[in-house]
Amino acid sequence: MGSQVSWWIFSVISLVLFLNVELSIVEGGTNEETKVYIVYMGERKHDDPELVTASHLDMLESLLGSKKAASEAMTHTYRHGFSGFAAHLTDSQVKKISEHPDVVSVTPNGHYEPQTTRMFDYLGLSQSIPKGLFHDAKMGEDVIIGVFDSGVWPESPMFSDKGLGPIPSRWKGHCEDGQEFEAKKHCNKKLIGARTYKPQVKISDSEYMSPRSKDGHGIHVASIAVGNFVPNVSDSGFGVGTVRGAAPKARLAIYKVCWIKEDGSCAFTDILKAMDDAIADGVDVMTLSIGRPIPVFNEVDEGNIIGYGAFHAISKGITVVACAGNTGPEGYSVLNIAPWIITVGATTIDRWYPTPLTLGNNETLMGRIPSRDKEVQAGLMYAMFARDITKESAMGKVVLAFIVKNGDAKNDYLTSATHAQARGVIFASRRNDVITFSEALIILEIDYEQGTTMLKYIQSTSSPTIKVGRSVRVTGPVIATKVAEFSGRGPNSVSPSVLKPDVVAPGVAILAASNPNIMGHEDGYFTETGTSMATPAVAGVVALLKAVHPDWSPAAIRSALITTASTTDPYGEPIFADGLSQRQANPFDYGGGLVSPNKAADPGLVYDADAEDYRRFLCASDYNEGIIAKLSQTTYKCPTTKPSVFELNLPSITIPFLKEDVTLTRTVTNVGPVDSLYKLVVEPPLGIKISVTPNTLQFNSSVKKLSYKVTVSTTHKANSIYYFGRLTWTDGSHNVTIPLSIRTEILKNFNF
Repeated sequence: MGSQVSWWIFSVISLVLFLNVELSIVEGGTNEETKVYIVYMGERKHDDPELVTASHLDMLESLLGSKKAASEAMTHTYRHGFSGFAAHLTDSQVKKISEHPDVVSVTPNGHYEPQTTRMFDYLGLSQSIPKGLFHDAKMGEDVIIGVFDSGVWPESPMFSDKGLGPIPSRWKGHCEDGQEFEAKKHCNKKLIGARTYKPQVKISDSEYMSPRSKDGHGIHVASIAVGNFVPNVSDSGFGVGTVRGAAPKARLAIYKVCWIKEDGSCAFTDILKAMDDAIADGVDVMTLSIGRPIPVFNEVDEGNIIGYGAFHAISKGITVVACAGNTGPEGYSVLNIAPWIITVGATTIDRWYPTPLTLGNNETLMGRIPSRDKEVQAGLMYAMFARDITKESAMGKVVLAFIVKNGDAKNDYLTSATHAQARGVIFASRRNDVITFSEALIILEIDYEQGTTMLKYIQSTSSPTIKVGRSVRVTGPVIATKVAEFSGRGPNSVSPSVLKPDVVAPGVAILAASNPNIMGHEDGYFTETGTSMATPAVAGVVALLKAVHPDWSPAAIRSALITTASTTDPYGEPIFADGLSQRQANPFDYGGGLVSPNKAADPGLVYDADAEDYRRFLCASDYNEGIIAKLSQTTYKCPTTKPSVFELNLPSITIPFLKEDVTLTRTVTNVGPVDSLYKLVVEPPLGIKISVTPNTLQFNSSVKKLSYKVTVSTTHKANSIYYFGRLTWTDGSHNVTIPLSIRTEILKNFNF
């Protein structure tokens, strides 16, 4: 106790001496506008959370002049997983506090955006199969998943605690009361935690000031991860069957950090505070279906709040899963790019609901988006611009519109069609798997070729008509699996030697729980699309893996997912990538590939890493030693010889600027049969030579880890695009595969 007090007194004195803020300065700054900033201080210097918070208040008191001012200015204190606080500060105060040696960064508050009947059967997690990960993991029994999103709908049957035992004794969290949410009534042995992080800006008047979700996004996400079995569920007749999450017996902790408001949904300050609380609460897995536009901040720079929180989480054995973002299909669009995060992109599944569109000349086209309406017959017209849609021209008709880019133009057409009381809109566009439903309009999509056919028909007759049929259900191998157009793509915009995304999972037309008070969601279930849906699916798979391998590190779990992922769909067909044009997918689309849960449970070998490995990577990436030191409880010095960014023990090899030979090392840990012999198989990228030593790996009871060296050289004589290959270690039953992504750069900083 004496050492605690001494530490606290020393901190107070040092803060006062450092800040040396005179009263006149404080008074002079009161006319300045204040904004909320995150003062991030890295790893805690003390284990007592109360002393950590006291030091934060003392820092603010020294800056602002009084305890009262400090208390009023502070909005959050981060004291469990790491140290820091959020507070209202002026520009001059930010400048002063930024110079303090204990402060890593001062970040303006910003915002992130929120980015299954057949889904898990498609991934091999079927209840009807007596063997496999789903049953071995007892459906994720007692693993705790923290969901960071817009809240929960506790009455949903998917959050029933039927069949669950007592809450794990290691759980330290709680449920909060709030508007239309009573902890004793609404929390149970499934929903074991529910916290709310009230934003510092105005939110919608319709929002619930409680863990209850208004927009349905958080409900959907949570039910995909941990939802219990609910039979006979559909979304207006689509996807009829038993709905459930990936880990139905896992426990759920809700952290409501996203709100309905004008300037972005999910505040940096709230997310960081929630991640800090979740570490103390005892979650095993964190899932975040949120992100911000294409990242321009490094892994632990001030703009990457999720990266900060995730580093502290993985340092304590908590696996963090986050979305790749709905920012595709362009390159460099993937979000959540820190190497310690499992980053998830989205694919389609082997099920779709095409809609027959029969023209007045009896020619039938197939729409890409399902129609909820019964058969409709109406007039048909073409609108070159949204302003062409008027009541006089469009009332009661279906409107054809050509769209070059999805987004604002599409919304303009829909707004005009609604005001004109049109019956519906058919968009002719490039492929787009984002589904839009409207109670007022039929909304369908066709491709440009079909659109041209429809337009020619319209121009051929004075009274064109169309019959929109009821959507039909098509499943199986005839439906090609594709990386969705919207799914964020590599290369990594910040650390190009780190492959992102890591894996992909189904994220198109996923049926799960929702808010039954939302129009169109009255049954309590809805079909949603996005990497937001794929992310909790993988988080649920991580929970299953944690249940059968509780000793695996977050990096080992990430490795198992990547090295066993499939580059073909469950029917053996190639995975394609939607975009400006369709093509076969590559690692920048899907990372290791489509997640294969059963194989991930028995990967054979894993590429492991810990917090120290990531700190060395930050040294290699030219981070300041002081910043890196803040991520640990002790002082930190980078190695005298600067490490290579290629030495991080990733389950991938990505070299963005190959000119001269590059030699790197990878280390694998045997998690399969004790006595194992692995042989090498290499599929080199085009024009690239790959040399590996040794070419066999022999494991036994005394040899559980082995390293190998890879030398990469190019035969290209000019700058090239990225070419892709694979490196596999196989023992005959396990194929441990890592993707290779290599680009030659003969002439530096010259893009052709």
